[in-house]
Amino acid sequence: MSRLILLTYPIRSMKNKVWAWLLSLISLSALADEIPALSIRPTLEPPVISANTDLKQVYRVPVDKFFVPPPVAEIPATPLGEQIKQGRLIVIDTQTHARQYVGNGLNCSDCHLSEGREPKASPLWAAYVKYPMVKERTNQVVTYQEQIQACFLTAMDGIAPTLESPTMRALTAYSKWLSTGIPMNANMPGRGFAFIKKSKDPRSVHGQNLYKARCAFCHGESGKGQKHTDGKGYMFPPLWGNDSYNRATGFGKTKTLAKFIRANMPLGAPYSLSMDESLDIAAFIWTQYRPYDPKKSMFVNLFIPPSAGQN
Repeated sequence: MSRLILLTYPIRSMKNKVWAWLLSLISLSALADEIPALSIRPTLEPPVISANTDLKQVYRVPVDKFFVPPPVAEIPATPLGEQIKQGRLIVIDTQTHARQYVGNGLNCSDCHLSEGREPKASPLWAAYVKYPMVKERTNQVVTYQEQIQACFLTAMDGIAPTLESPTMRALTAYSKWLSTGIPMNANMPGRGFAFIKKSKDPRSVHGQNLYKARCAFCHGESGKGQKHTDGKGYMFPPLWGNDSYNRATGFGKTKTLAKFIRANMPLGAPYSLSMDESLDIAAFIWTQYRPYDPKKSMFVNLFIPPSAGQN
């Protein structure tokens, strides 16, 4: 109530208006964590859970021939090999090996599954050979190292390692080693995520029920993930809240998140959710609170709702 009075009380002098505006921003900033999750108008149809929630169902996984990276045992016993090993450790346990750059509770392997090897989970071997590339959204040429910096800023909600840092060198060396044998600029099967095409608009109310049935066992009813028994790091990562990715990351787009869900979730049962169900779950996750977009001002983050996007 005090915040409402501060913002709406009639102020006649320009000087007092300026002070009121500054005090309003300070008040809202201090209470930013209390701002509720985003909400969208629920569908008028009753929420339902699809028959696909039966984990014993027979589901069809696309049959493709994917590239297989070299095994860990083939990492050479050289200084370069040590750098490759360090890059692998950073991907697996970013919280320990690159903690200075991380602002949340995630590891690189929470998105790049199986140490960055898993097809349809943004595998590092398929990504490395495509850079440098032109980003359609900005029409700018981006290097692989710049993409890694962007991941730390958004997915890790942290700060970007410099181009010459040991962390950057190690991650680049590991990614390059994983892609051994792939021609540069090759468009490899398994790159990115699954194909998604909607037959209806996503419904977060359906997604909420599907989340409880298919996702909450690992990620928790609250979406805050499950930590290891020693309390250090997450066994299953948080999907929203302060320890999750921020609004600027690719998963901030419902369609991008749905592509990942479709190809990889629930764990051990890929493609068991339909395209529409994947989109419904992504829409529900999108409505939850997460850290702000670091590329935008505090004013925009507080007062202008983000777009769910389609890409």
